[in-house]
Amino acid sequence: MFFLKAGAYLALFLSFLLSILDLADAVKHENFKTCDQSGFCKRNRGYADKATASGSAWTSPYQLDSKTVSVRNGQLTGVILKTTEEGSGTVRLPLTISFLDSGVARVTVDEEKRQKGEIELRHGSPAKKERYNGVQDWVIAGGLTLDQQVTEHTTNQDETIVSYGPKKNYQAIIKHAPFSVDFRRDEETQIKFNSKGWLNMEHWRPKLDREQKEGEPAPPEPAEDESTWWEESFGGNTDTKPKGPESVGLDITFPEYEHVYGIPEHAGPLSLKQTRGASGGYDQPYRLYNSDVFEYEMDTPMTLYGAIPLMQAHRKDSTVGVFWLNAAETWIDIVKTKSSSNPLSLGISGTTDTQTHWFSESGLLDVFVFLGPTPKSIIQDYSELTGYSQLPQHFALGYHQCRWNYVTDEDVKDVDRKFDKHKIPYDVIWLDIEYTEGKKYFTWDKDNFPDPLGMQKQLDSHGRKLVIIVDPHIKNEGNYPVVDTLKSQNLGINNKENNIFEGWCWPGSSYWIDAFNPSALAWWKSLFAYANFPGTTPNTFLWNDMNEPSVFNGPETTMPKDNLHFGNWEHRDVHNVNGLTFVNATYEALLARDDPKHPRRPFVLTRSFYAGSQRQGAMWTGDNLASWDHLEASIPMILNQNIAGFSFSGADVGGFFGNPSKELQTRWFQAGAFYPLFRAHAHIDSRRREPYLEASGHVGSITQALRLRYSLLPAWYTSFHTAHTTGEPVMRPMWYVHPSDEAGFALDDQFYVGDTGLLVKPVLKEGVTSVDIYLPPSTNALYYDYFTFETYTGSGKTVKLDAPLEGHTPVLMHGGHILARKERPRRSSALMKFDPYTLVVALDNSGQAEGELYIDDGESFEYQNGAFIHRHFRCSSSPSSSSDGEPHFFSLVSDDLNTAPTKQTTAFAKTMKDVRVEKVIIVGAPKEWEGVKEVKVMEDGEKERKVMFSWKGGEKGKAAWAVVRDPGVRVGRGWKVEF
Repeated sequence: MFFLKAGAYLALFLSFLLSILDLADAVKHENFKTCDQSGFCKRNRGYADKATASGSAWTSPYQLDSKTVSVRNGQLTGVILKTTEEGSGTVRLPLTISFLDSGVARVTVDEEKRQKGEIELRHGSPAKKERYNGVQDWVIAGGLTLDQQVTEHTTNQDETIVSYGPKKNYQAIIKHAPFSVDFRRDEETQIKFNSKGWLNMEHWRPKLDREQKEGEPAPPEPAEDESTWWEESFGGNTDTKPKGPESVGLDITFPEYEHVYGIPEHAGPLSLKQTRGASGGYDQPYRLYNSDVFEYEMDTPMTLYGAIPLMQAHRKDSTVGVFWLNAAETWIDIVKTKSSSNPLSLGISGTTDTQTHWFSESGLLDVFVFLGPTPKSIIQDYSELTGYSQLPQHFALGYHQCRWNYVTDEDVKDVDRKFDKHKIPYDVIWLDIEYTEGKKYFTWDKDNFPDPLGMQKQLDSHGRKLVIIVDPHIKNEGNYPVVDTLKSQNLGINNKENNIFEGWCWPGSSYWIDAFNPSALAWWKSLFAYANFPGTTPNTFLWNDMNEPSVFNGPETTMPKDNLHFGNWEHRDVHNVNGLTFVNATYEALLARDDPKHPRRPFVLTRSFYAGSQRQGAMWTGDNLASWDHLEASIPMILNQNIAGFSFSGADVGGFFGNPSKELQTRWFQAGAFYPLFRAHAHIDSRRREPYLEASGHVGSITQALRLRYSLLPAWYTSFHTAHTTGEPVMRPMWYVHPSDEAGFALDDQFYVGDTGLLVKPVLKEGVTSVDIYLPPSTNALYYDYFTFETYTGSGKTVKLDAPLEGHTPVLMHGGHILARKERPRRSSALMKFDPYTLVVALDNSGQAEGELYIDDGESFEYQNGAFIHRHFRCSSSPSSSSDGEPHFFSLVSDDLNTAPTKQTTAFAKTMKDVRVEKVIIVGAPKEWEGVKEVKVMEDGEKERKVMFSWKGGEKGKAAWAVVRDPGVRVGRGWKVEF
């Protein structure tokens, strides 16, 4: 193993630190590859260009051997034969198309020679010979049951047709020569594989000696560009590529779909742009290669910290999607082609096809196909495969106060006291790396944090929690038991020679835990035991940063691709899933530290993520800047996370780097109050930004935003329960909620919160005191201002809402919804647990509304055993009869959604027996209620009673509203209010 001298390492490390602390610099593009600098990206783009330039003369060299095709037990199997360009025969590529019970189809292509290990590795590498097939083990959580009822219509020399799906209205039409697949729904093609002929699986071949030897004729020129096949250099590092070229590529076309979404994480618009030089587009593909990108730029396809290779295509009333299951570096090109309309077809415009081109450096070609037809069905099917968003502990939905760094335990306690002094609610305070002794995880700095238990005792007395950072790099220093065990038991990631890999990160010389290794996972779990990590308590939770992994002296600030993980898989094969495995280890460790009879839900925040990471915790958008464009970009970035199945997401409020103006800080809090994860964070060189330090007027506005968040926690928690059980996003873009309204398909600066009907339009630009919010046309197009009850009608146009800095974030309530909130200000969410609820009923045009409320203990897994309350509220204007025979035209009813109650249901209900609904507010109340002074309340197990009621007429465009004062009904019981 080659080691640099310590002095050289130190110089390199200090140089890196100086570069990242120079806040005047933006992202250093020279540290990250463009497509032309990534060998396989350039080759696959070149392959597509060659096919396109050849026109009709191009024939894809991939053919499905008809003799090998078999359809049985829900799967089609066969062998694709690739004709090689060098004329050395054919390459056998085993094909499997799986048809799942859900209606999802899965197309997998492998390479027989690599699969059987019939290849030779260069440099004597100990790496695995196969294409990596283990990503499924980390990502797929279920949903793989095969549909035994698929129907094979025909198989002949030209094609095979298979009908599948719950209604058997899906078809896969597999053309044999050249190989391609069309996926149809209701006889209409929705998705095409290899229709452009860009399928490309770089097969194994030995490296040929092409040097001319003395006295011999010159060797023939290679048929393909081999310059990056066998090794590739970038940033002073050479990738030895022991398996040679092994990329996979495929064109996927969405005919007549103009908008595509997803493939986070990128700092760009929600509706993805074209990438091959179109006007207003990019000239680089979208890249998925989890990286530590310092001060990332806006409006770019450049890679960031995480990767979810799920893409959804949407047109009016139809959504489809693909999930590219590959953990290697991946690029995606997007091109949109318009077809002109037939001049004889009056009133019918042309259509747009979106053509995408996906390519990954290694691994299998493994693609899931979703035929929709709704956004909801796509995300439900995807979530069934990769897992549903974690149901977080209730505290995690409150406000999180963080900076790099709170310098002492007394500093933490002082911040805690000042929040209380200024009556500002918060739930969690965070500690960055400086709490440790010399950046050694699982230690405390004895000088600055001599009493971590005393610090947490104060936090706990107010119902608050502590989050500390633990990263995957372990400091290489003597007399440090953690690193001693890592080395002695071979629990770290190895270099290409299969010796432990040494690199540099915050502690200096470091090693990295290999979370793919079961022994490393068991060891990691042991480190978090309270006895092994003194100073931690059940209310200490975790933050996993730098887990891309970030390696300061590595290529592209990460790990060499020819490093080796457990099982001798190369890092290139697993890079994008690496962060997920580390968070999985931490999640399991937090579970293991508690009594197994009474486990609590872990809270883990991660910077790096992949599909499936939503099962384990939360993410944030990384090291943003204190600038207006970063505030503006946070909305589409978080929306993209949500529609990709990762609802628990947020951005650093205020911006990590730099110092926000007072106005920006205030606006960011007002917007951040509607992020699923609401956390402020700041760089070590930025000014202190605790809300109480702002000027008096700004403190009031920020406090107002925080109290609004806390009042709506019941609605947020209910929305997270929906995400946890159905996959539906907590933060929803316009196209998701209104899939028929084409005017909303590209909107990404306003959004809905779950099923609450709350439509939010934050102020995202400097100096703005009003916003134009778009209201789609619909049969139920009635909206109310959340704060003033001013009424608006959706007509496919924008309406102007006042948004003074000292006011609230503009929020509308969509008629037809009911939400629950709590109105008593408290210091933390824990202190609100037994507070009464207020129901806000926003009636639609026909006097109807409905909504849900979900409640559990907010911390344990007992809800899985039935320990929860789940109510459905419905307000109806249908005529009905009361017990005294008099006609009543409105009623509000609470129904139980727990269809299988258990003894745990009963036990939990007892703990909540004194929690009541203290108020019902009906917005859009009919004038017929004027003069009514009381209403009738009927509650299960109680006598019928009458309670106070008041009606207030609307003024100057405002809706009339009514209040049922203290109906006194228990939140966990069935009840009815008759008007």
